[in-house]
Amino acid sequence: MTSISGKTSIDWADFAGRLAPVDVISEPVLVKKRSRDFFWYSPILNEQLKRSFGDLVALPKSRAELAHCLSLAHEAEVPIVIRGGGTGNYGQAVPTEGGLIIDLTEMKQILEIGEGFVRVEAGALMKDINDALLASRQEMAMFPSTKDIATIGGFVAGGSVGIGSLATGALREPGNLMSLRAMSVEADPSERLFTGADVLKIHHAWGLNGVITEVTLRTVPTEDWIACMVTFDDYETAYRAGYALACSDQIAPKLVSVVDARIVDYFPRLKGHLRAGKELVVSYVPKHDVERFTSLANGLGGHVDLAMDDATRAAKGIPHAFEFCYNHTTLQVLKSDRSATYQQIGVADPADASAIARVRAALGNEVWTHHEFYRLNGEVVSIDLPIIWYRSPERLAELNAIYADHGFAVYDAHLNKVEGGGLHNADYKHLAWKKRMDPKGLLNSDKSMAWALVKDMSADEIEAKAVGDQK
Repeated sequence: MTSISGKTSIDWADFAGRLAPVDVISEPVLVKKRSRDFFWYSPILNEQLKRSFGDLVALPKSRAELAHCLSLAHEAEVPIVIRGGGTGNYGQAVPTEGGLIIDLTEMKQILEIGEGFVRVEAGALMKDINDALLASRQEMAMFPSTKDIATIGGFVAGGSVGIGSLATGALREPGNLMSLRAMSVEADPSERLFTGADVLKIHHAWGLNGVITEVTLRTVPTEDWIACMVTFDDYETAYRAGYALACSDQIAPKLVSVVDARIVDYFPRLKGHLRAGKELVVSYVPKHDVERFTSLANGLGGHVDLAMDDATRAAKGIPHAFEFCYNHTTLQVLKSDRSATYQQIGVADPADASAIARVRAALGNEVWTHHEFYRLNGEVVSIDLPIIWYRSPERLAELNAIYADHGFAVYDAHLNKVEGGGLHNADYKHLAWKKRMDPKGLLNSDKSMAWALVKDMSADEIEAKAVGDQK
């Protein structure tokens, strides 16, 4: 069997045979399908990655089968990419060097549910985890808008915040990610347990420093959540209200999103349910807080168009409120017009609605803002995930510069390197653990700009660079 990627010289038919009894996919069309994630949100990444494919997909059902895959890959020095639901936006799961794709979606057992925690295998869907928690009146502390198809391992490897982060903080905040297990890529792969602050040695490293096999997550008591949609006459007022609602000590929302009216026009299943042409605030509020939420929203210049429990939502044929927040807003627009893209923007002062108005005026009609609120170190912060009508990389850079000139941080969503986007710099602690867990550098190594510079160092030498950066 020849190389599908065109980047490897291994006899893939022989390798597939040696993987038995692990199930494999070798049909080129299917391998190419498993080589993609949501990188096409970015026209820049789409051009870079659309011709990158793996050569074989393995679907282990157990840790023993996973260890067998990793041992053979180590022996043959085969590049490896770990894959879950494939919902990442930066090409994290794209095998840019060809090789073996290990799909963990068959390792999906929910292993233990206890008071305040759930322990699961990495391939478990977040929807299934949340569904399993309902019997104990618990829910996940947070989940992404793609929870129906996203795996927990993928979220831990590449995610940061989601629905619930307004109440419980980012995934990296102490106590949210309680422990994880990761397997090494060696002749005899072994699992390591990371607990407490040590989970950050593996978290958000795009799967380049160990194969996450098991995760223990914080859970919180579930509420009778009401999805509230509030409309406003102008964006500055909507943003100001969204920030006030997010910070209120009278209500306890787990989500507050502010969406430009022009983006709302791309939500066809909300038509007829909302005042047309208005800016939108989307929120989840406990049932016992709805009256106070309504009073606050009205007092801040809003009109509560919808306040629905889940049964009412389903009866009206309206999608879940989380499908109108985070990057699901981007997806809703892209369903109709693939010339759109997005960006990730940090807001310096989330309380300054006038700064939001000024940058919107400077950006013009090419950029339609959309803000999310979450907590970081206990404080409410804001990020902008705008729709951008794409022209060229050069024009995108100009728009990024406008944001920067107005004091906003640009976390570039159009880079396929872990040091891009939110990190900005190399994480040498991650790379030190890569050296320990993946000494030959087979796991997703092309996604790190810094790995090539340190791969010949010892793990301790790499870690010393992290200490040096902190001085």
